[in-house]
Amino acid sequence: MTDLIQEQFVSHLQPHRLSFSDEQLQQFETYYRLLVEWNEKINLTAITERDQVYLKHFYDSLSLAFYVDMEKVETMADIGSGAGFPSIPLKIAFPHLKVTIVDSLNKRIVFLNELVKELGLKDVTCVHARAEDAARLQQHRDRYDLVTARAVARLSVLNEFCLPFVKVGGLFVAMKAADAEEELKEAAFSIGLLKGQLKQVDRLELPVEKSVRHFIQISKIAPTPGKYPRKAGLPLKQPLVK
Repeated sequence: MTDLIQEQFVSHLQPHRLSFSDEQLQQFETYYRLLVEWNEKINLTAITERDQVYLKHFYDSLSLAFYVDMEKVETMADIGSGAGFPSIPLKIAFPHLKVTIVDSLNKRIVFLNELVKELGLKDVTCVHARAEDAARLQQHRDRYDLVTARAVARLSVLNEFCLPFVKVGGLFVAMKAADAEEELKEAAFSIGLLKGQLKQVDRLELPVEKSVRHFIQISKIAPTPGKYPRKAGLPLKQPLVK
């Protein structure tokens, strides 16, 4: 049975044609419970109030589906996922997705594996690795229909982290709170170098509090050159900028 917070969550999503079964709503509630429990042991999120988790984590993650047709996505990689955002809410909403989560902190991977088990999710693989290392493995390189990163780093860095995972014809979407214009100018060089092409930028205001989100969509137009990504740590220290 839904309560007021879940009813508001559902009502905010209805204009975007997202609806959930009772089982899916229970999965979100289990997700919230586990997130708060594990957050007492490891640092997963600064947001723990239930209504805020539903808005700033669950709704925020699902908002990617307002701009990308998730029914046409089969394989998805989430880079630097942290506590599973946006990939796990999207997997709950779109069970057909085959999801790979890459995170460099093993404690978070342990949490995510437990979360996937408790939620009864299939076709979710959690990989403990730096993005730069995982992107060089054949099973991940140039493989995914959709690659996401949410609030991980500046776009000039994210491009090197994420574009190597995207298959030709696929899409990388950077989910950012900050104004995208400055980052896009800075990142133009790396987008071209890594064989991406800016497709579109969408802007969203979250319900209730009206904080702003941006979705930067970058298409993959050719395989990423073999020398990228550079060795782990270098993209952050020396971003690909002119």
